[in-house]
Amino acid sequence: METIVSVTGGKVRGRLDGGVSSFLGIPYAAPPVGPARFDVPRPVREWEGVRAAVEFGPTCVQSPYPAPIHALIGSDGIPGDEYLNLNVWTPDAGGSGLPVLVWIHGGAFVRGSNARAIYDGTAFARDGVVLVSINYRLGISGFAAVPGAPLNRGLRDQIFALQWVQENIAGFGGDPGNVTVFGESAGGMSVVDLIASPAARGLFRRAIAQSANGSAVAEADDARKVAENLATTLGIAPTVEEFGVLEPEQLRTVQDSVALELMTDPDPARWGATIIRNGLGVLSFFPVIDGELLTGRPTDVIAAQPDRTVPLITGWTAEEFRFFTFPTGLAAGITADTLPLALARYGVDAAVAERYAANRPHASAADVFAAVVTDLVFRDDAVRLAESTAAAGNPAYVYEFAWRSTLPDLGACHVMEVPFVFDRIAHAHTLTGPNPPQRLADEVHRAWVRFATHGDPGWSRYAPTHTVRIFDTPESHEVADPQADELRALRRGSAHG
Repeated sequence: METIVSVTGGKVRGRLDGGVSSFLGIPYAAPPVGPARFDVPRPVREWEGVRAAVEFGPTCVQSPYPAPIHALIGSDGIPGDEYLNLNVWTPDAGGSGLPVLVWIHGGAFVRGSNARAIYDGTAFARDGVVLVSINYRLGISGFAAVPGAPLNRGLRDQIFALQWVQENIAGFGGDPGNVTVFGESAGGMSVVDLIASPAARGLFRRAIAQSANGSAVAEADDARKVAENLATTLGIAPTVEEFGVLEPEQLRTVQDSVALELMTDPDPARWGATIIRNGLGVLSFFPVIDGELLTGRPTDVIAAQPDRTVPLITGWTAEEFRFFTFPTGLAAGITADTLPLALARYGVDAAVAERYAANRPHASAADVFAAVVTDLVFRDDAVRLAESTAAAGNPAYVYEFAWRSTLPDLGACHVMEVPFVFDRIAHAHTLTGPNPPQRLADEVHRAWVRFATHGDPGWSRYAPTHTVRIFDTPESHEVADPQADELRALRRGSAHG
């Protein structure tokens, strides 16, 4: 059965199945190709008649994940020019006043899309929420600081998509005054950036930052060094005109090449200190302090300007960095002797590892490394964000997703909570292992629905007791200030502290 809705640009025809209408691949901006790839997003081109919106749209140019990560979560890549698109799932396109969730995908700002099976919005629509998932420019297209081009094009796309939601979501039964933006990893970092950005004010009412970091931004001058290295590698001048004539395949190849060089030769003199320090050892192209969208490090901006805060859920998985440590083979090279060197790359004093090791008497050096960097990259920033939000008088809710995959070595790693949030665990067995607990998916998904609907996920606020909701089996529970000694040691013994 078909459903037709009028949106900016024309009419779209979706599909009704089991009481949920889905509209896939709706363009929200004009195709950013050629020199326009490095310009601000432009209004979508109007189309004639009714456009079919029954298949996922194209994705920004990217390479598949390396084999070990691809085996866990798959990869993305649908060719085409109209990659600034979004999907909508709604329980009642003819209704009104429904809460809205807008999903921003992860992928280290160089990969990912809104077309993943675990991002399907059917369960949210089933439970009374309009779910929107967006694509945005990635990698060189979205974040390379090409001279003469506007910075943070990927963030500008996200803001443009949120403006589209404000203008169009009522046509799908949604309430533009009750929008919650949420995302994971680079998507969660984007959420923090949007909270801090004056350009995004008024576009959403609440926010959920999953596995986020509010410090992952570069100084503009450092980002320009990366662009200059790109141009040198390509043999072109670092201008919009010369970047604009590159084919997607050329962009993909050089994007991968520079990312590899950054990881193997992290020289601050070559790449810029904030690219190396704030890129967390994983990021190569990511948001920039441009004085317009981002006026400083988002965690600092939010702490200094309490009016920027909104009601918030933020949290992490208990063992985030195992995702980057064990499947990739990095763990094999971390021993008691090399652990101090591995932590030094992240600006962490070796003494910090002693506190973590004391709390984990049977842990290997790689286990300790993953635990320290999990807190450095994810937990610490989430707590800072919750503290600033609560201090501003807005409700902040903090969680730790502690359920461990049944697959070897993964534990409660990065991405693990996402299929539980979307109630799509049947599509995530390569990550979770077989038979993940449906009861936990029901609980986590229900909390996100409750928060989007009326702002209370069903557990205690973070302040004043620093309460954290631990999602786990056989029962989830609340803990006041868990592992506080480790976080104190980390803040004393790291450059971030």
